[in-house]
Amino acid sequence: MTGPRPAPGASRKSAAPTNVPSTARRMRRALLALAGGLLAWALTPALAEDACPPVKEMIEGADRVPAMQETPFLAAKVKAGDLPPVSQRIPRQPLVIDRFAGSDGPGRSGGDLVTLMAIPREVRMMVVYGYARLVGFDDRRQMVADLLQDVDVEDGRIFTLKLRAGHKWSDGKPFTTEDFRYFWEDVANNAELTPSGPPLEMLVDGKPPKVEIIDETTIRYSWDKPNPYFLPAQARPSPLFIYRPAHYLKQFHHKYADAAELKKKIEYTRQRTWASLHNRMDDMYRNENPDLPSLHPWILESRPPYQQRIVFVRNPYYHRVDGKGVQLPYVDRVIMNLVTSSLIPLKAGSAEADLQARYLRFDNYTFLRQGAKQFGFDVRLWDTGLGAHLALYPNLNYAEPVWQAVLREPNVRRALSMGIDRDEINEILYIGLASPSNNTVRPASPLYREDYATKYARFDAKEANRVLDKVVFTMPDGKKGDLRKRNNRGVRLLPDGRPMVIVLETAGESTEETDVLRLIADSWKKIGVELVTRPQTREILRGRIYSGEAMMTIWGGMENGVPDARSSPAELACLSQSVLWCPKFGQYRETGGKSGEPIPDSLAVVHELSELAERWGQTADCREQERIWHRMLQIHADFQYTIGIVAGVKQPVVVSKALRNVPRTGVYSWEPYAFFGAYRPDTFWLEGKK
Repeated sequence: MTGPRPAPGASRKSAAPTNVPSTARRMRRALLALAGGLLAWALTPALAEDACPPVKEMIEGADRVPAMQETPFLAAKVKAGDLPPVSQRIPRQPLVIDRFAGSDGPGRSGGDLVTLMAIPREVRMMVVYGYARLVGFDDRRQMVADLLQDVDVEDGRIFTLKLRAGHKWSDGKPFTTEDFRYFWEDVANNAELTPSGPPLEMLVDGKPPKVEIIDETTIRYSWDKPNPYFLPAQARPSPLFIYRPAHYLKQFHHKYADAAELKKKIEYTRQRTWASLHNRMDDMYRNENPDLPSLHPWILESRPPYQQRIVFVRNPYYHRVDGKGVQLPYVDRVIMNLVTSSLIPLKAGSAEADLQARYLRFDNYTFLRQGAKQFGFDVRLWDTGLGAHLALYPNLNYAEPVWQAVLREPNVRRALSMGIDRDEINEILYIGLASPSNNTVRPASPLYREDYATKYARFDAKEANRVLDKVVFTMPDGKKGDLRKRNNRGVRLLPDGRPMVIVLETAGESTEETDVLRLIADSWKKIGVELVTRPQTREILRGRIYSGEAMMTIWGGMENGVPDARSSPAELACLSQSVLWCPKFGQYRETGGKSGEPIPDSLAVVHELSELAERWGQTADCREQERIWHRMLQIHADFQYTIGIVAGVKQPVVVSKALRNVPRTGVYSWEPYAFFGAYRPDTFWLEGKK
């Protein structure tokens, strides 16, 4: 970077670098005019008061069933006798929605909602957006009953689930505890269907629960010790489905199906075994089998292979209704048009989507605003829930021995963090609307402390240089090494004489990442570190990270940046290979030592993180869970296992002029909001559109 860094509080105009990427300069000029009105809103967090809030009463709209109105879209089928009337389609105690996340209140039925996706497998996003769960989070991050009428929890280890009497699958067949029994006995514990055994969330100390079928609508799961993972796993965007449509899937199960008929099905579908056939037809999350009965608001109507248009139609047996007796969802059909990802911002900006956020980025905002003026749609800026919008992940399992020793030295990571001018990145790329921050919990989380966000996160090249000059670490041969020497370009030298060139591998999917990394590369030159980026496809990149071939990468931060103490802290520890800063330690834990690497004694704090995460999963005491969270967050702030850059980058959300009940402001995040899911898209409605 050129030009001196101004003193705190001084104007930064004179310090704007002359070699910033051209796209960044254009965006900065175009957006500066919008900054004033948005800045105060961007910096006003909705703080939660308690990390252990009281558990909300889990019955919504209990003991009140309004007089039902027939859905116009289904009226002809009802009249023809192809469907029963609505009063016979809904549960005896439906979920009555009296509170709406948007401001347009109860709506009216009808119309097609259009959204854009890039690849056919994104049919699964309708499972995310539809967000019908046994229990789920609402827009206030409170867990409430949904498919369940109620759930009773004793000592954090005994869970009694109460289903809604009269609830039906989308094909009209009863949804009962038989569907839970079938999953547990005939899927999860069938070695041919599930060779790895029951899901980890169903095991405590490696032991499965005692499962009791009380009656047709009541089932109980009990463990000897607490299982804090069980209910949150049901509420995930990609949920732990502990039930299956048994009446449908039994035709593919060798225990129930006629052998001759099953053989015909196996041959017709060109599957090798009955188990592979069953697994193909049983895709609750992938959502690719239109014949699989569903409990979601919209069910798949189109059949693969998909062309350019995928249609989802309303579920006539859906369990939610509004206070006026209108069965949800309000929208009759969702049309998912497949478009090349790079064209989605263009088409959204041309009013070709009723609701769009996926594939839109903050740097599309200016263009989208121009389209909004021309075509009359609305562009809203939602918050994001990631712990950091972007973060760097030094790979502690990088296979090259010298570099591995360097990356495992905490002071190296601290210096790299102090060597990033986050204020500059924020002003140039995000017009000051983001927050320079570590990768940690956000201010809206009751676990937030300022130190977690700011420690080692303020740009200080002088201090970063001092730290790197004093670094001493143990080399693979047992000798001590340092980074004091530099070459004639000012780049520090590793103990073996190689220049300190960090090769950072990216998925190469975003010009935004490229712009951020160019700015980081410029600031790291001031501390004697060279940064080179190497783009990969996402699939190749993941493989290189997991195998220890990637030195460092850039990715989004913590998935759930707004947790409370009852949220799992697993992503802060090396519990799975998906943890990008220690993938082989996670592999070792996931496979019971069959692959990966054990955490060495020299990384005692990494050991502690895993022990803390395990201890969190062994207690039902929320205050103890809160203490564990704070210790883990403090460790991450101290040791910089991930290097956050900025947080709070806004997400553009395009909303057509016809679409109602979409909140003006919200949080667009995978967890805990399931993107739009927690805002109940089944309550969004269309005015004046067929």
